[in-house]
Amino acid sequence: MTSLIGYATVSMILFTIGVVGVIARKNIFIIYMSIELMLNAINLFLVTFARYHFNMDAQIISIMVIAIAAAEAAIFLSVIILLFRAKGKLDTDLFTELKEEVD
Repeated sequence: MTSLIGYATVSMILFTIGVVGVIARKNIFIIYMSIELMLNAINLFLVTFARYHFNMDAQIISIMVIAIAAAEAAIFLSVIILLFRAKGKLDTDLFTELKEEVD
């Protein structure tokens, strides 16, 4: 049987990979997948400690996080489609073009 430290380590590694993906990449899809990876790492961490303490509260919170991530996916993907149709590319440099120039 694996220990609590093993699951916590895997969760921290996944969260770190997600943070690096958000910071280092410019493609919106990669950033979105990295955010989802971070949410899943948090879910793994919550479920690990819920299992360790024989408590269901963290598992309920984890299910709520999954539901929020599903709603986020629907909204975020529709925004990505609209941005791609308007600009033709999916780099984060598009957001700098949305700024209004101040004289």
